Amino acid sequence: MTTTSAPAPATPSRPRRILGITVAIVAALVVAFFVFASLYADWLWYRQLEFEGVLLTQWVARIAMFAIGFLGMAVPVWLAIQLAYRLRPVYARLSSQLDRYQEVVEPLRRLAMWGIPVFFGFFAGFAASAQWQTTWLWFNGVPTGDVDPEFGLDTGFYLFALPFYSAVVGFVSAVLLICLLVTAVVSYLYGSVRVGQRELRISKAARIQLAILAGLYLAVQAVSLFLDRYRLLVEQGDRITGPGYTGVNAVIPGLTILSIVAALVAVLFFVTAVIGRWRYPLIATALLIVSSLVVGVGYPWVVNTFQVLPNQAAFERPFYERNLEMTKKAYGIDGLEKIEFTAETSAEEGQLRADAQTTTQIRIMDPAIIGPTVRQLEQYRAYYQFQEPLDVDRYEIDGEMQDTIVSVRELNVDQLGAGSSWVNETLVYTHGYGLVAAAGNERTSDGNPVFLERGIPAQGFLSDNPDFEPRVYFGEYSPTYSIVGAPEGATPIELDYPSGADGGAGPRVTFEGDGGPSVGNMFHRLIYALRFQSEQILFSEDVNEESQILYDRDPLTRVEKVAPYLELDSDPYPTVVDGRIVWVVDGYTLSSNYPYSTTVPLSQAIADSNNTQPRFALDDINYIRNSVKATVDAYDGSVTLYAWDPEDPLLQAWQNVYPTAVQPISEMSADLMSHVRYPTDLFKVQRAMLQIYHVDDAQSFYERDNAWATPEDPQNPNQLQPPYYLTMQMPGQEAPSFSMFTTFIPSSTGAASRNVLMGYLAVDSNAGQEAGVKGEDYGKLRLLEIAASTTVPGPGQVQNTFDSDTAVSSQINILQQGQSEVLNGNLLTLPVGGGLLYVQPVFVQASQGTQLPTLRKILVAFGDDIAFEDTLAEALDVLFGGDSGATAGDDEVVPVEPDATPTPEPTAPAEPGDEKPTPAPEAGSYEAALQDAREAMMAREEALRAGDLTAFAEADERLTAAVEQLLELSGD
Repeated sequence: MTTTSAPAPATPSRPRRILGITVAIVAALVVAFFVFASLYADWLWYRQLEFEGVLLTQWVARIAMFAIGFLGMAVPVWLAIQLAYRLRPVYARLSSQLDRYQEVVEPLRRLAMWGIPVFFGFFAGFAASAQWQTTWLWFNGVPTGDVDPEFGLDTGFYLFALPFYSAVVGFVSAVLLICLLVTAVVSYLYGSVRVGQRELRISKAARIQLAILAGLYLAVQAVSLFLDRYRLLVEQGDRITGPGYTGVNAVIPGLTILSIVAALVAVLFFVTAVIGRWRYPLIATALLIVSSLVVGVGYPWVVNTFQVLPNQAAFERPFYERNLEMTKKAYGIDGLEKIEFTAETSAEEGQLRADAQTTTQIRIMDPAIIGPTVRQLEQYRAYYQFQEPLDVDRYEIDGEMQDTIVSVRELNVDQLGAGSSWVNETLVYTHGYGLVAAAGNERTSDGNPVFLERGIPAQGFLSDNPDFEPRVYFGEYSPTYSIVGAPEGATPIELDYPSGADGGAGPRVTFEGDGGPSVGNMFHRLIYALRFQSEQILFSEDVNEESQILYDRDPLTRVEKVAPYLELDSDPYPTVVDGRIVWVVDGYTLSSNYPYSTTVPLSQAIADSNNTQPRFALDDINYIRNSVKATVDAYDGSVTLYAWDPEDPLLQAWQNVYPTAVQPISEMSADLMSHVRYPTDLFKVQRAMLQIYHVDDAQSFYERDNAWATPEDPQNPNQLQPPYYLTMQMPGQEAPSFSMFTTFIPSSTGAASRNVLMGYLAVDSNAGQEAGVKGEDYGKLRLLEIAASTTVPGPGQVQNTFDSDTAVSSQINILQQGQSEVLNGNLLTLPVGGGLLYVQPVFVQASQGTQLPTLRKILVAFGDDIAFEDTLAEALDVLFGGDSGATAGDDEVVPVEPDATPTPEPTAPAEPGDEKPTPAPEAGSYEAALQDAREAMMAREEALRAGDLTAFAEADERLTAAVEQLLELSGD
């Protein structure tokens, strides 16, 4: 019998090996360059904004934490494998099964001994890198000056130290557990641990290694059990966050006992490493498990069942008081001013005379409804866009503060249609133009907004400022990226704004700011061509040595990148500060680790009919501060952060992490201070907490006999009514102030629900007009607690009254005749006349085609009385006996049908042959200009009804020219 050996595998040829290595190197270099391009583009973006320190801090922290996590896992695991292998018995008798295992494992042993630690190290590194903020906060934490009511520790321990300690304990536990497992596996494979014939034999070296690892693991668990005592103070219990009677008197002592027992068991394992007896630590481990069941589960159950539950109010009282105090402090509602309010419910003549200043500013233009009207009147071109809903602001005009509805005319390149191309979308159409502002409390005779700032070019009280900059390069709808800038003297290519009676292009402009990284050299162009996957950036001849690339243009995105530690308010708003359009963004510092403070889901607390599906990285919170006010310049995108709450410990810690990122409040100008307002999301969170935490005593808190709820929006069932901004005067205030308000009804469901007012909450949102000085009353929360002796209808009940009233219904039916539909505006509630006044504007729009909501009626209610008139002034007078004593923004308005046009008086027909040709007015005369104005006005109204924006703009320009000529002729 002959045998032939298997042929040796062919050795790859040298050229093939070289080719394979070359391809691998090239592929690695390509991947590395793409990674570098992404990182370098980020660096250029941050450097241009002068926030490169933020990016460097993140890079350094992530790399350092990855290295710590990698080495912290890989080195112990490698050491455990090496020791278990090198200390294996040399002449161990192995079973045939283990022999087969070794035959399989041995060829891969070297790879495994290094690969397994590296594998676990990478996972640990990435996990540690994700925890860099926890580590840096611990390292830079500050004392708060407040202590927890159980252990007397500074609350900074819970905000900064406890999360870090918990993360470290979890990491070390994972490392030790993996080391224990790999040690056991290696020891078994190489005979250090042998199992057979009902006998377990462990070599001395393996015994020492396993016992030490087990002892260390139990020692870490002892530390974890000890920390669990503190973690109880931030964990949600049955009714409150934090331990109650059972937690303080049973659970915490039990955890202390278990921590001591676990430490003793760890010592017994260390003893076993020396004396070699496993019986003692194993028995002790069993006793630890039994103790955890008895002390950790059984004893608390007995205390809770037989002591607490039968006497819950008495036993839990001091712990409810702790929760009340700490929750109010954590959410900033501890300074709430409560006012017992016995509301008047009968309307009498002259009752609003003392509240004339408040009624003057009642908003009758609903920002959530008039958006289509503003678009029709002010959009001019399809590629412009306004925010939805519109925003609310206030300005000083002729020495008086005026509540306004505002929106920026932004660019939307998705609407370019046939004109869409890379050149147009990137180089030509680069910015929006102007801010539109309308009086919130006024209307025209045909129900449209009264514009205070409008038009292209901009016209109004803002553009009267010679320093006003109307161009908007950075906004919520800005293009993904634009390339702007050119050498001095070059022909501009950016379209500034449309103009021309023939619909032609308007003037051209060149961006002159510092708004983005330079793409003036080929290397930077290559970097951004890769980032945006656009070869045109690389090859376009219109990209020059002065070009900049503008991207990440949304205000929220820009603030989020330069201040990653902040949670941002969902409602940034535009305003004009010192002649510049800026976006104001409120930033919050959040935590879920404030002791004895009740947790609230942030997304649930701020959801309402204006913001239906919010999303947050940290959702369950029990601490919030509006610590930062940020501004984003709409022209050059510059971001400025101001420390609005410098006493906030979380902000102080983050300022230690990013030392130069936030400016003091003293740097805020007086103009900016006048436009700062109380943030919407913070107010929503506070009202969510005040539904329960408006009470002061533990008995009421326990009984929940006075729990409240936020009413649903009458126009959007199953969605909460949003809070509203208004200038008004609360009881206790000396003068009206820009404020935000909400209402409360009883917390009940089903047939037992009652839609009556229980509380009215308002916060002073006026930050003042002094540079760097916050208004004395800014942020003051005032709560009107409606006396039980009077019944004030809630928003739902008032809306039902409006809808079911026969007189109102008949007029609504008239408004709905033809192709029209009726829209109910926001239902506002104001504390005037000693009671609570409801005001709701009613709009009418076409049910199909061009929809242009116009204000046609006003509904008002006071107590059980209602009125439904053409203007707010008329409605108030009717409601309050013929003369309310108040003034309203529409006092002098005489409403007319929106589409009504003057009809000439009929004249007797002329006799045949008597007709004389009407002489044409002389060119350039006053009569000719007047006729031109009439024709342009009629053409404009016709274009408006037809929805033809181009014809509307042309007619509007002709009307403007005619009016200017009339003024000139009048002056002559």
